[in-house]
Amino acid sequence: MNRRHFSSGLAVLGLTLASGLSGAAAADAPTTVRIGFQKSSTLINVLKANGELQKALSELGVSITWSEFPSGLPLLEALNVGAIDISGDVADTVPIFAQAAGAKLTYLATEAPSPSAQALLVKSDSPIKSVADLKGKKIAVAKASGSHYLLIAALAQAGLKFKDIEPAYLTPADGRAAFEKGAVDAWATWDPFVSAVQKQSDVRILADGKGIADYRRYYLASSTFAAARPDVLKIVFAKLKESGEWTKKNPEAAAKLLAPVWGLDEAIVTAANSRRSYEVQPVVAENLTDEQKIADVFFAEGVLPKEIKASEAQIWSPEKKAAAN
Repeated sequence: MNRRHFSSGLAVLGLTLASGLSGAAAADAPTTVRIGFQKSSTLINVLKANGELQKALSELGVSITWSEFPSGLPLLEALNVGAIDISGDVADTVPIFAQAAGAKLTYLATEAPSPSAQALLVKSDSPIKSVADLKGKKIAVAKASGSHYLLIAALAQAGLKFKDIEPAYLTPADGRAAFEKGAVDAWATWDPFVSAVQKQSDVRILADGKGIADYRRYYLASSTFAAARPDVLKIVFAKLKESGEWTKKNPEAAAKLLAPVWGLDEAIVTAANSRRSYEVQPVVAENLTDEQKIADVFFAEGVLPKEIKASEAQIWSPEKKAAAN
């Protein structure tokens, strides 16, 4: 083997070894960001469809892979085990359950509250007329979702405890199926599922989040990725903010873009978007105080397996790489 071939062989061997490395060396500057999202992750869906985020990140030499999840809890489970780097928006309840599972989370951004974007639904001809009437009833809800907290908070306001009802933990798709065939008495869910069932079935809103549950949505990153690529987080934050402003200013165009993504007609998309703030903001310490209140309620009801300290999570800031509380 001549010197040139020997050198080439060493180079190939070096690349092969490097590709198999794990730990700090491999995590220093990943060139792919793995983004997980839900169908209800509106702004991520907009950015995925219009290509704006990929275009901006390509200038850093960073590519994107996308993974869709049925709800927030499996999405953050994927974040916890290192299967994704950034989570599209999840309800304010979901990070609490992820922390209880030992996830090392960094809060990337939040949306201003959208309390009417989730609701407790019953069929129009249901004998259930108030939240108090839910005692002893079977209710479909996605575990750890914002609607899960709405259900607990609404029951408490009506003088009931979570143990006074029978929860059926179902994904939104399965929850709707169970609700429509009468396998459950009520369904707690969020948009666009609320708007879709309102347009397509004969239902009543028993209660929404107004005055009960603020319903913030959070974007998160693994703490490892946040430390390695704060430059990527800065671009993601900026593009989320731009996307939120565009969605609110251009409801018809947003509906046209999202309708085929969601598999819903444009009128349903417009109705769902009208209930969401899409006002992307930096996360501040006060947000984690609110997260702690939600965690305490879940723990008191025996739903959260252990107490957590929300302040132990990290907060990323557009001005700083990361800030620990």
